[in-house]
Order: sequence, then structure tokens, then C-alpha cells
Amino acid sequence: MKIATKRAVVAATALLLAAGTLTACSSNTGTTGGTTTKAVKIGLLLPDDVTARYAAADKPYFEAAVKALDPSATVLYQNAAGSASKQQQQAQSMLAQGVKVLVLDAFDGAAAASIVTEAKAKKVPVIDYDRLVNGGASDYYISFDNEKVGELQGTAFVGQLKALGVPAGAGILMIDGSPTDNNATLFAQGAHKIIDTSGYKILAEYKTPGWLPANAQSWATSQFTKFGSKIKGIYAANDGTAGGVIAAAKAKKVDLSKLALTGQDASLAGLQSILAGDQFMTIYKAIKPEAEKAASLAVSLAKGQHPSAPTTVSGVPSFLLVPIAVTKANIESTVVKDGFDTAAQICTAAYAAACTAAGVQ
Repeated sequence: MKIATKRAVVAATALLLAAGTLTACSSNTGTTGGTTTKAVKIGLLLPDDVTARYAAADKPYFEAAVKALDPSATVLYQNAAGSASKQQQQAQSMLAQGVKVLVLDAFDGAAAASIVTEAKAKKVPVIDYDRLVNGGASDYYISFDNEKVGELQGTAFVGQLKALGVPAGAGILMIDGSPTDNNATLFAQGAHKIIDTSGYKILAEYKTPGWLPANAQSWATSQFTKFGSKIKGIYAANDGTAGGVIAAAKAKKVDLSKLALTGQDASLAGLQSILAGDQFMTIYKAIKPEAEKAASLAVSLAKGQHPSAPTTVSGVPSFLLVPIAVTKANIESTVVKDGFDTAAQICTAAYAAACTAAGVQ
């Protein structure tokens, strides 16, 4: 009896140890149909830290959407801070950590093609987020109709020049986005469709390295010096470059109320510049649905699913959202209504009176 009892105790102890080992091994896993699976890792690579939307909107919206779709999933996030080589290293690190999907907003569309190649070699699907990577090898592309963005900017720009009474033949400037960003090329193409047939003369055009406002400001300053009052309007590809123009114009004592100036991204600073009368318009791109669609695609791909897309761009299955032109007249009914920015955020003390006048509340 003593021998039998001792054997029973040993057997029971072995079962408890085995159970404890299984519990420890599965502490970071999920269970599906009795099968233990590791939590999915999804990589999110964003391009720069000078564009406010990435940290303020894209990242949190994407992370929240992934968590809602798959609470066990983990998002690995990195920002390239305006460096193609840094983004390459970040992608390699994520691939080494075993991400199942890469969501890539490329700083440099050409350089990022090597990231897609490396991911494909590891059988990791890639979603081009907001910007298309050269080569058309990615699995999906989610963005806005970026040529349409330029057309909206160009249409508003020409309309404002006419509203200001600027005659045909008058001079304008064009400040495009970064030469490494395919979207910037599309914005400019769309804008040129409208501007080139408007009768206004392009005095000079500039591609802004890295989208840096300081670069736009420096170039605008040189053009104000060169052309002076001949400049009647400036096409600026986004709110950051428009901010550079505003700084240059104020330093040169240029009356911004008589200068048509575009923008894009509906940034807080851009909206406040519109209310102040320094900038005429911006483009609102509803980032939340863009980020949520990217998250949905990423989770589906991680599960081995490949949803169909309504169109293709450069051979890549694509989802393109619709941009909206925003002026002082519709800030309330667009960005505020959608909760992209609240009236409280926009209408600080310096802009309170302008908000009241524009019906932003």
C-alpha cells in the first residue's frame, strides 16, 4: 500500500507540472478550436514626423481599429522621421520580429520597393498606405484619389483668383510636395489640369524636399524678392508648405488677404490660417476611414483572407476614398462635424471671433 500510494503521488505531481508547463507556454497565445496560436503582429510604418496627421490621427485610428477587430493582435509602430534608409531598417526589424503584415506609408516610393521585395521573400503581404510604392508589387493600396485632390485644389485656387479680381495672364507660383512622394506628383498633375488652362501664368514651380515647411518658406522668400507684387497667388500642396509661405509673406509684409493660397490635410494650423484669412482653402481627407480600412485589410491578410478591391492603381488592388475641399464656409459641416478637429481645438482665444463669424462652434 505504501508503494502504491507513493506512485500515485508521483503521478499526480507529474500531471500538475505538465499542466503548469502548458499554462506557461500559452500565456501569450490564443486558442481557436482547441489549437494554440500565437498572437498576430502587424507592422505600421509611417514616413515622417513633420506632418501632424500621422501621430495625431493615422496611428491611433489604426491601432484602435486593429484592437477592435482582433484584441489579441499587436501593432508594431515606427516612424521614419523623413529618412528612407531609416524606414528600410525599421521594416527589416519588423520582419525579423515576425510581423504577418506590413502596412507601409513610404517616405520614398522608389526606395521602398526594396522593402516590398524583402517582405515578399518572407511571404509577408504589404499594404501601401496613403502613398503608392513604385513597382506595383504590393498586395493592396489604400488612399484617396490623389489626382482628384490636385484638381480640387486647382479649381478652388483659380476660383479664388477670379473672386479677387485677378486678371488672366497674372503671375502665380506652384509649391509642390516632396519629389520622393508619388502622391505629390499626382497632386501636381491634378492641379496642372486646372491651372494650365486657366489663363494664369506660372512664374516658377518648386518641389519641396521632405515636405519641410522651412524649405517652402526659404523658396517662397526668394520668389517674393524676385517677383514682388507680380505674384497674385500660390498653389501650396499642403498646409505645412502653406505655413512656410505664410511665414515668408509676413516677413516680406505681403498682404495675404489679397493672395490666393491653397493647402491640404485640414491640419489644425491650416484651419486656423483659413479662419485668419491667411490661407484660402485646404483639403479634408477623412483619415479615420482610411486607417480603419487599412486595419481591416491587415487583419484579413493576417488570417489568410484576400478581400476583393473595387479598382486597381498601377496593377495594385486599391481602395480610393473621396477628398473634400474645405474653406471658411464649410469647416463646421466637415472637419468639426466628423470630429476630426473639435471647435474647442480650433477656436482658441486668437481665433474665437473668426470662429463665431464663420459659424464654427
